[in-house]
Amino acid sequence: MTQTSSQIYLIPGMAAGEEIFQNLKLPDQYEITILNWLIPEPSETLLSYSRRMAEKISGPNPILIGVSFGGVVAQEMQKFVNPEKTIIISSVKSRQELPLTMRFADWFKLYKLIPTGRVLSSPDLTKFSLGPKSKKRLQLYQKYLHVRDKQYLDWAIEQMVGWERKHPAENVFHIQGDSDTVFPIKYISDCIVVKGGTHIMILNRAREISEKLTAIIEDAPGADIEKKGSIYLKNSI
Repeated sequence: MTQTSSQIYLIPGMAAGEEIFQNLKLPDQYEITILNWLIPEPSETLLSYSRRMAEKISGPNPILIGVSFGGVVAQEMQKFVNPEKTIIISSVKSRQELPLTMRFADWFKLYKLIPTGRVLSSPDLTKFSLGPKSKKRLQLYQKYLHVRDKQYLDWAIEQMVGWERKHPAENVFHIQGDSDTVFPIKYISDCIVVKGGTHIMILNRAREISEKLTAIIEDAPGADIEKKGSIYLKNSI
C-alpha cells in the first residue's frame, strides 16, 4: 500500500524565488518546502539537474507542485522520486503542448539571441515589454525575479524550448489559465481551466489556485470529476 504523503514541495517559475507562493493557502497538515533553484553546471542536462533537485526531497511519496518551468522540472524529477501526485501550474506536459514560437526558437536556436545579460541587469524589465498588458504583468513579476544569474537563465531557456518529452508523465494534474500567453491553452489538453487566468495567476489569482490545489491534494469528495485522457478535470472547484 502506498504511504500517504505529508510533504509538499513547491518549485517556482523560471528565475523566480519563493515569494511567488506567499499568497497560497494549503492544508495545514502538510509540511511545505520550497525548492529554490540551483545554478546549473556547465553543459548540464535537464535530467542531471532534475536529479540534483530531487536530492533535496526527504520522505516517501511527496506531492510536487511546479509553476511554469518549475512544472517541467517537477515532471522530470518523477524519474528519481515516487510522488503521490505531481501538480503543474501555467506549464506544459509534453513538447506537443509548447507553442509553435518556442518550437521554432528551438529549431533555429533563436533563444541564443535573447539578451539575458541585459535582462538580468536591468532594474526595469518593462523596457523589454511587447505591449501594455505584458508591461503591467512584468511590473508585477519583476519583484519576484530573484535568480539573476546569466548561466542559469541561458540554461533554463534552452531547456524549456528544447524539452524533449513526447508524452505526458503519469499522475500529473495540470492547472492552466485560458488567457496564458506564454503557454496558450489552444495547444494544451487535459487540464483544469482557470477562466481568465494568465501566466502569472499564481500571483494574482492565488485564492482560486489554492482552492484548486487543495481539492486535488485532498481528493475533494463530492467534486464534479470528469475523466478525460489521463487527467481528471474537477469542474466544480
